[in-house]
Amino acid sequence: MAKYEKSRDAIAKLTPEQFRVTQESGTERAGTGAYLGNKQAGIYVDIVSGEPLFASSDKYESGCGWPSFTKPIEPANVAELNDTSHDMVRTEVRSKHGDSHLGHVFPDGPKDRGGLRYCINSASLRFVPKAEMAAQGYGDYLDQVEDI
Repeated sequence: MAKYEKSRDAIAKLTPEQFRVTQESGTERAGTGAYLGNKQAGIYVDIVSGEPLFASSDKYESGCGWPSFTKPIEPANVAELNDTSHDMVRTEVRSKHGDSHLGHVFPDGPKDRGGLRYCINSASLRFVPKAEMAAQGYGDYLDQVEDI
């Protein structure tokens, strides 16, 4: 079983934007994220720890300006915390092992797929294409990724 954790080396490799989002609980500007329009089959992992977070099969176009998912690929890797910053009440989403800020989850997702919208910053993610998943150690998740 893979071990996922936050490390100084991983933090040192982050771009300023990735650092701001993951380590300082920042938010990238709407519509600017690298993965917003990504339609490739694969999984999204934490940019810091590599822990698997979301599958392309659960990604959908919500129109909110950030990549949106209906559920985590591995629920144990996602922590949900109360967030009352900016005079709002929201549920923050963080990676469990990397402790990276990912985004927020809202109850306005597709009803037929559970009703949740995980609104996630591209800067907190690394995409692993389906063809590379096994070689990068994510072969156990291939059955959760559909060809698009």
